[in-house]
Amino acid sequence: MTTITVSRDDLAAVTEDQVKLLANRLDADDYSNPFEGLEDWHLLRAIAFERPELVEPYSYLLEFEDCDES
Repeated sequence: MTTITVSRDDLAAVTEDQVKLLANRLDADDYSNPFEGLEDWHLLRAIAFERPELVEPYSYLLEFEDCDES
């Protein structure tokens, strides 16, 4: 299994166009295997933590929801 590592410098260099392409891939959900989609999802999530202004229009793809563990 391959682990994707993205540095903060890499995240700082991400452009709006790159985020849009990533979001479009996730929205289309046309991956040859589920792990490719999961890798894109984790990348979008990492961008959201470091550069939330870029991900704001696509936040629905991350499905942040409150959990009730009671």
